[in-house]
Amino acid sequence: MSPSNPDSTASFGHGDTSVSCLKPENCFVDSLSLVHSEKAVEELLQQTPVEGMDEHLIEFSEALRTVAKALRRAAEGKASAQAEAAEWKRRYELEKTRNIEMERKAQIAEQNGNIDCGRVKNSDKQLMQQNELDKIFDECCMKHGICSHEVLRDRGSDSSSNVDRSKMMRKASFKLSWWCKGENGDQHKHDIVSFEKGNITTAERSSKQISLKWESDPQTVLILTKPNSVSVRILCAQMVRWLKEKKKLNIYVEPRVRAELLTESSDFNYVQTWKDDQEILLLHTKVDLVITLGGDGTVLWAASMFKGPVPPIVPFSLGSLGFMTPFHSEHFKECLDSVLRGPVSITLRHRLLCRVIRDAAKNEYETEEPLLVLNEVTIDRGISSYLTNLECYCDNSFVTCVQGDGLILSTTSGSTAYSLAAGGSMVHPQVPGILFTPICPHSLSFRPLILPEHVTLRIVVPFNSRSPAWASFDGKDRKQLAAGDALLCSMAPCPVPTACQVDSTSDFLSSIQDGLHWNLRKTQSFDGPRELQDIIQI
Repeated sequence: MSPSNPDSTASFGHGDTSVSCLKPENCFVDSLSLVHSEKAVEELLQQTPVEGMDEHLIEFSEALRTVAKALRRAAEGKASAQAEAAEWKRRYELEKTRNIEMERKAQIAEQNGNIDCGRVKNSDKQLMQQNELDKIFDECCMKHGICSHEVLRDRGSDSSSNVDRSKMMRKASFKLSWWCKGENGDQHKHDIVSFEKGNITTAERSSKQISLKWESDPQTVLILTKPNSVSVRILCAQMVRWLKEKKKLNIYVEPRVRAELLTESSDFNYVQTWKDDQEILLLHTKVDLVITLGGDGTVLWAASMFKGPVPPIVPFSLGSLGFMTPFHSEHFKECLDSVLRGPVSITLRHRLLCRVIRDAAKNEYETEEPLLVLNEVTIDRGISSYLTNLECYCDNSFVTCVQGDGLILSTTSGSTAYSLAAGGSMVHPQVPGILFTPICPHSLSFRPLILPEHVTLRIVVPFNSRSPAWASFDGKDRKQLAAGDALLCSMAPCPVPTACQVDSTSDFLSSIQDGLHWNLRKTQSFDGPRELQDIIQI
């Protein structure tokens, strides 16, 4: 039999499973395209049906479809393997660059005559003097950040060479120093451990309230306000006038606020402001105290203006929740008078230092401009319908692979913000740590973590990710993270000090009770004796 098209003649023998083409160059579909994609099979099946088609042709088409699917799966596996190989190659290049840099520094140190503490050897088979060894170990400890041990001996017996040295051994003391990843490390010293002759105890800094006492009277105040609020504008004018007339302080405001004050009255011409970003960078050298009029967003804005040290902040509550704004505007004169007189309890709110490393970077120190966040940095899938695919590392140790809507890296001050909504725990803001909270993870066992303050987190978008990720920093400065890009997060060296109405613990508990109505429920009824119930009611 013959098909309807005489130019593409083909014969199919009855009772024979072989299929032959009379004209190979004019077959239905070229055989090479059949094995490359499943689309070729579909085109074949959409051809004009052949008269008298038997079951052999149907079986042949099903076989072609199966082969095309297998080839497609093989192509996907090959692409995934290539992406993984590219990722390992990138890591190898970074490690190679790091090793070359370390070797170069080691050669320079050796040329300058520095002594490696791990290679101290006897010269001409003579022992060094004990004081020289102590000096070498001290230099190594300060330079390399390792622990050195010293054996306590009776110094008076050193002159006798025949004394049994084992009788001179006592309890060994040691020196603790803070380990840091070279000159560009992200870890900073905090006095949380004390030590003396082999006994380690925790320091008292983390267990006591922090108090600020002025050594000299404050001279300059910066006032930051929430925009587009009539009540805030009226309060700002009253506060500026009171601080100038009663406290004789120099006052800085934003350019927008100064224009509003001058519009109201020309008497506010003594209020100062800045002109460009360079002057903002120098504000911490001029300002003694910062006052915020608004909600938590105004406190975040105030913290973002200072890239380094931050002056003490007195936050007044004029917003909705107020986790970081314990002062009430109705009593601003009494509050400010108490703060300016001192002492005042403060909360040191830690910030995260975030840096984006692009795939094209030559090493991990070639980053974009760092960003500081007081609440959290969020990595999410954006508008993509695919799950976020993120590889997470903690100090170069693999943590997990995040598959879900995203990930939140939060400070303890931000534990009551987005991290709380995603299922994270509420943490006292003065606890130094980093919250690791997944957003809608596609796993029942993915629980949030709280990591110590000294770690460096690295979030990488792998090459086999179906879509890019997006990172936002305190809800702004949104950046796209393509395949191969990474985000580094570590604790910033300069915290944000905020004044407390009572103390840090009382303010924190009041904020979650008033703002979130934490654990609010009806009191369980009492079923005791009748006489006792009457006493309780009275």
